Amino acid sequence: MEGALTARDRVGVQDLVLLEDYQSETAFLNNIKKRFKEKLIYVSFTYGQKKTFLLFLVIALKIIYSELYSNKKTTYIGSVLVSVNPYQQLGFYTPYHMEKYQGVNFYEMPPHVYAIADNTYRSMRNESSNQCILISGESGSGKTEASKYILQYLSVCSASNEQVEYIKSRLLQSNPVLEAFGNAKTHRNDNSSRFGKYMDIEFDYRGAPLLEGADDVLLSRLMLTKSPDKYAYTNQGKCAKVSSICDRRDFVAVQKALKVLDFSPKNIDELFCIVASVLHLGNVTFTQNEDGHAVVERQHEIQKIANLLGCQYEQLLQALTHRTIEANKEKMQSPLTVEQALYARDALSKAIYGRMFDWLVSNLNRSLTNKDLMRKNVIGLLDIYGFEIFKSNSFEQFCINFCNEKLQQLFIELTLKQEQEEYRAEGIEWEPVEYFNNKIICDLVEERHQGIIDILDEECLRPGDASDNTFLTKMEETVGKHPHFITHALGNSKLRKTIGYEEFRLVHYAGEVTYSVKGFLDKNNDLLYRDLKVAMSESKHDIIKQAFPVTELARLKRPETVGSQFRTSLNRLMDILMSKEPSYVRCIKPNDAKMSDRFDETLVRHQVKYLGLMENLRVRRAGFAYRRTHEIFLNRYKSLCPSTWPHYDGSPRKGVDVLCKYLDYKEGEYRLGKTKVFIRFPRTLFATEDAFQIRKHELATIIQSVFRGWRQKKMFMKMRDAVTLLSAQWKKVLAIRLREKRKKATVNIRKFILGFMTRLQPRCAENTEFLDYVRYSYLMRVKNHLPTSVLDKSFEHAPAALEEQCKHAHKGRQTVITETNYVAAWKTGALLQKLNMKNLTLKYVKSVTPQRKAAMEEKVLASAIFREKKKGYDESVGNPFQEKPRARIMSVISKKLHIICLTPIHLKPKMLAMIDAGEQTLYSCSVTKYDRHGYHPRPRTLILTSTATYLFDAKDGKLKQKIPHQELTGISTSSLGDNVFVLHAPSDKKEKGDAIVQSTFVIETITKLASIAKKDKEVKI
Repeated sequence: MEGALTARDRVGVQDLVLLEDYQSETAFLNNIKKRFKEKLIYVSFTYGQKKTFLLFLVIALKIIYSELYSNKKTTYIGSVLVSVNPYQQLGFYTPYHMEKYQGVNFYEMPPHVYAIADNTYRSMRNESSNQCILISGESGSGKTEASKYILQYLSVCSASNEQVEYIKSRLLQSNPVLEAFGNAKTHRNDNSSRFGKYMDIEFDYRGAPLLEGADDVLLSRLMLTKSPDKYAYTNQGKCAKVSSICDRRDFVAVQKALKVLDFSPKNIDELFCIVASVLHLGNVTFTQNEDGHAVVERQHEIQKIANLLGCQYEQLLQALTHRTIEANKEKMQSPLTVEQALYARDALSKAIYGRMFDWLVSNLNRSLTNKDLMRKNVIGLLDIYGFEIFKSNSFEQFCINFCNEKLQQLFIELTLKQEQEEYRAEGIEWEPVEYFNNKIICDLVEERHQGIIDILDEECLRPGDASDNTFLTKMEETVGKHPHFITHALGNSKLRKTIGYEEFRLVHYAGEVTYSVKGFLDKNNDLLYRDLKVAMSESKHDIIKQAFPVTELARLKRPETVGSQFRTSLNRLMDILMSKEPSYVRCIKPNDAKMSDRFDETLVRHQVKYLGLMENLRVRRAGFAYRRTHEIFLNRYKSLCPSTWPHYDGSPRKGVDVLCKYLDYKEGEYRLGKTKVFIRFPRTLFATEDAFQIRKHELATIIQSVFRGWRQKKMFMKMRDAVTLLSAQWKKVLAIRLREKRKKATVNIRKFILGFMTRLQPRCAENTEFLDYVRYSYLMRVKNHLPTSVLDKSFEHAPAALEEQCKHAHKGRQTVITETNYVAAWKTGALLQKLNMKNLTLKYVKSVTPQRKAAMEEKVLASAIFREKKKGYDESVGNPFQEKPRARIMSVISKKLHIICLTPIHLKPKMLAMIDAGEQTLYSCSVTKYDRHGYHPRPRTLILTSTATYLFDAKDGKLKQKIPHQELTGISTSSLGDNVFVLHAPSDKKEKGDAIVQSTFVIETITKLASIAKKDKEVKI
């Protein structure tokens, strides 16, 4: 039962007996679907439980197809677990989960295959009773995986010693061997078991693939290749290779398992040879000669088979194409037709492989049999095929469905009998249960002389021309009036449309199944010609000789038919199961596509029907849906009644009676047995459970509040004691620190005062620390107030104490020392200031770039020329000289405002073309030139190069005058601020002579010209 109030609506109920609408198949499917979507692949029916506690010792595993020698019969039936194949790996099969389910009450944990295994194991141990687990379902539903998990759980939960570990390892290693030789790839399942497997796991009194996987050497010895498509027996399904299976890894696992199980290297080699011979047999083909007899087409295949089986080539070749007939005590060789030869080939293949598998199982049993003769208990594990309904159903489906009919009959009988005995033991009146008794169908199949199996045997054994159609006619005559048997001839016009002429229909408990009689007689006979038996019995291989003993040839009685063998084995199996207390695992396949998130309701509904789950549920719900012992019920729900909470002093039965009356249970809703309480309707239990969930939260709140209060109080007391202790210790530490601090401060103050008093005396013990402190303080002040610029001339003065000390030292006796001290102390300030100035100067010099240095040199040159000589020089000092062309200044004069505009100079290409080749413009600016006649102003562009000064027309870029620097005799300007300067040059017919120029940046222009032309000495003001 899910704990949360909303969980049942979301994930359904985990016990289907508690399903409210148990008559509805749709409700049943919806509950399974909900749990499948939530990755809860298990759901259960519960039928009672017995207390078990400890775990015991595994001794042996016996895989049998016959009888178990046991005379004890019981009526107890365990639980039914419904398992849905998730088609993915889920995380609840770990050792942690195994441990969780060990020794736990069956109802305390969610449904799980481990719960079934643990409940069965503990029932066996505590009550010394034999148990069995029946696993059923269709191919691909997960039966084999369920049996593996059960075996793993039993091997883990049992006791352990050296002998037990030896048996456990063999038990677990038997699975790969059986799967390798007994499983096959089918259209429905990649690893389908092609045999019914029943295991008996004995406990002492304490309870304690070949082609793809083999290497090249082995394949060469077996004369095989790695391609399965080259062999007739492996290429018919077109699915020899499966992506989900690694043949190489599995082959290595099989080889390892065979060695662990003590198979000799010779036996292992013979097993592989037998498998290889079967593959080669499938490739044997026949052709018809002139007489109509069969002849082997490729006889070298027979040679391979003879070598692999250790028999004679001629004898095997003759046996495949001829048979010996004895008439009037005379033997003669009768040739076979092609059809008969193919039948003989297939019959030999099936016989060789089938008997090899029987030999393998027999040796596994001997390897795992417990040699101890003391009394043992047994847990049986049945992994068997489920009910099958295909489009075309034949003899195989007939046998499988008959087996499931018998198992269903066993289940119903044990369930009703267990219910009756439990009611009688608890003193509750038994109410008759209506259910479908499928015994009538079982009798239709197995009844002596009147059942279908005996009719089939009679047709197989009678002389004359017997066929599948005569078998069908015989059934119509014998069982034609049976209500569960229908044929085309016996049906009405509506049924005849759905049944063929060679078909019959049986109405099983799981539904109607139509069988085709074609091949029934051949499959039931399954005869192997005597010549082939003789050839096999004379083989040199041990396994073949044991599988085909010579004594078999001496038997003159006709072998038992397959149907009779199956009926006999099935009846023995029923006896085995009746001797044990069974539990059930019903496996369901959610879809045919093997997808983890798909739930095919039609497919699941079909499986629910033929597994008989609805019938099982109806039988179980015919009485009371829920039952528990008084102790368990009272312990769980006693908190709902004030009279039973927290403790009830009376008997558990009386306490349950008080609790039920308080919960207002109606008289027909429950019964009190001697040891259990029975509740009829799930809604009554769910209402109680919901009330318990609410009450649980209330109790949890109360418990939490009390616990939190106690915990907080305890924490407070602990913290208070800790704070008190820490406070006392901290106060102690602070007091010690304060005392030391004050003591140190007192000593320092005394030293300081004494040093101050003797500061002017020569250095001695009394004033050493004081003088050091004064010196240190002075140096720190100097450090913190150092000038940051070379223009800053301020500096800290040395303290007077140092000056006085220096004077006294100068008058002292030690001349060398006192003179040194005097110089050091008297000139300390000046020396430090000088060092700091040198450092600042060095930093400043290092930070000056070549461009800035050149600019500064020009400034120095300007200073040498114009300082205190030219008006306006002081204002120009702060303005750096420009390297780029100076902008042209244009004045705009209006009535109210005089505006000066700066217009950038763009040297025209014509100007640059007039400059001498190889010369570069070093400086340019806009100037105004005055004519010597009339002094008319002309706008010009002045360009300086390394060799000459050029004056260009500012408008059209024509060269107006060129003055080479060698011919420049001087530069003159006035001391006023008129911005006019004269360039003196010789005058002749070619040259114009002096140039009168006005420049806004007259100081900059003259300085640049003097620097470039190196005429600084010729500048006159």
